[in-house]
Amino acid sequence: MVDVVIRGGTVIDGTGSPGFPADVLVRDGVIAEVGTDVSAPTGVETIDATDRVVTPGFVDVHTHYDAQVFWDPDLTPSLHHGVTTVVAGNCGFSIAPIGADGVGLLARTLQHVEDMSLDTLTVGVPWDEFETFGEYLDAVERRSPALNFGCYIGHTALRLWAMGDDAYERDPTADELTRMRDAVAEAIAAGAIGFATSASPTHNGDRGRPVPSRRADLDELRTLMAPLRDAGRGVVAMLPGGVFTNQQVFDLQQEIGRPFTWTALLTIKGLPYHEGVIAEHDEARARGVDVWPQVSCRPLVFQMNLAEPFTLNTRDSFRELMDRGRDERLAAYRDPQWRERARRDLDGEGFIPFNYASLAVAESDRHPELVGRGVLDVAVERGCSPLDVLVDLSLEDDLRTRFWSVLANDDPDAIEWLLPRDGVLLGLADSGAHVSQLCDACFSTDLLGNWVRDRGVMPIERAVHKLTAEPAAVFGLADRGVLARGRAADVVVFDPATVAPGPLRRVVDFPAEGERLTADQPVGVSHVLVNGVAVRRDGEPTGARPGTVLRT
Repeated sequence: MVDVVIRGGTVIDGTGSPGFPADVLVRDGVIAEVGTDVSAPTGVETIDATDRVVTPGFVDVHTHYDAQVFWDPDLTPSLHHGVTTVVAGNCGFSIAPIGADGVGLLARTLQHVEDMSLDTLTVGVPWDEFETFGEYLDAVERRSPALNFGCYIGHTALRLWAMGDDAYERDPTADELTRMRDAVAEAIAAGAIGFATSASPTHNGDRGRPVPSRRADLDELRTLMAPLRDAGRGVVAMLPGGVFTNQQVFDLQQEIGRPFTWTALLTIKGLPYHEGVIAEHDEARARGVDVWPQVSCRPLVFQMNLAEPFTLNTRDSFRELMDRGRDERLAAYRDPQWRERARRDLDGEGFIPFNYASLAVAESDRHPELVGRGVLDVAVERGCSPLDVLVDLSLEDDLRTRFWSVLANDDPDAIEWLLPRDGVLLGLADSGAHVSQLCDACFSTDLLGNWVRDRGVMPIERAVHKLTAEPAAVFGLADRGVLARGRAADVVVFDPATVAPGPLRRVVDFPAEGERLTADQPVGVSHVLVNGVAVRRDGEPTGARPGTVLRT
């Protein structure tokens, strides 16, 4: 391992303290010294950080890299944006435990709920290498990921493993519940970072059915979380989805005694509900409740199409199409009766109100002249409804037309109010999920550029703390998140005057010709070190894979 000295930069150490000029010496993957005029051995690699900021590596607590880590152990694009540690298995969608006879069912579930290509999942994951969660972590470890990798054991995967297709339809028997509880205990012992579940109405899986975790009641959750209490380690991640009240979540956290985090506290213009949620959490925190809502610095923007109407599957007319083939979906889109039902569905309230005003044409081979135009404007021009524009343009382009839509987190003033607050985690990057429609893995550079430098919502020291030490502390990563002697040498060097996420672009680089949106050209991020090894040097990836599987 090559020792490194980083000279001439401003160190922001992750604690929230003011930045200070210092050199940083890295030896054997560990921070050896932070100070002025640090003495370094002859021949050590030197990084010039003049006019740069030097910080701990960033932590992305909400990813879905569970499958992608096998065909892309570089874990892109997170690597490019200063992220050095990722947490996968969110929303209960781990890919272990898994039995040989359950691969197809789990893959189809992920296909629908996370917009992952079924062919990509089938070809890209070495399903024959693991069954238990521990075996899954071993398989990841053999790939030597570029970044540090932690993972929850997921509730939906557990149910499918223990119950098969019945997991969608019924409660577990006592024996099945015991088997799942024992699997959670085994996973925690093997190094799972915690347990994740979802009750969100947006999560519909195979054949458009609610994912299995949505069937769980509080007693089932209590049973499956108990191994974390017994082991005294691990984090619980929930999506309450309006099914469980905040008070029920608070009570459950107090009973289990482990940190809870939930996804996501998003803003919606005209619906300032976030203020009430924060007030409830502030009161609960004051009496010792350890629950962390996740907030996002990026509007929830999807480039959706009707070939796979994932973003609309909370509406009955679209949900019924999730188990249909392409030809059946085409027939529905041409059916006037289906269109009328869809029109009523989208005009209704829904879990997240649908806003035609945010809908614009993003990509169209047939109608390039419409790219960038709002659907409402095109509807006026064509003399039809916005739903007809959505469907007709899709049909005219063989369902290839993509529409840019802001689904939530669309109130900049509310985002600005939420971001710097105590008791909230930065999250919901969804890195590795919805890859053909979304790329928010660049959240860290967006925060530092857009919100800190340009908008001034918080001091840079506070922002770095929220990207590093704060999530590391919540997740019990004691050797990460702070630049200090003896800590793991996860380090980012960036230019605060220029840092930015860079452009999104569509590429075809997944197995089975799977496509995705990526943000692999950030601005201002010069160096990223993971465990003392550069994975990005002078703005370019190195191909090194020094990450470790984080086992609690």
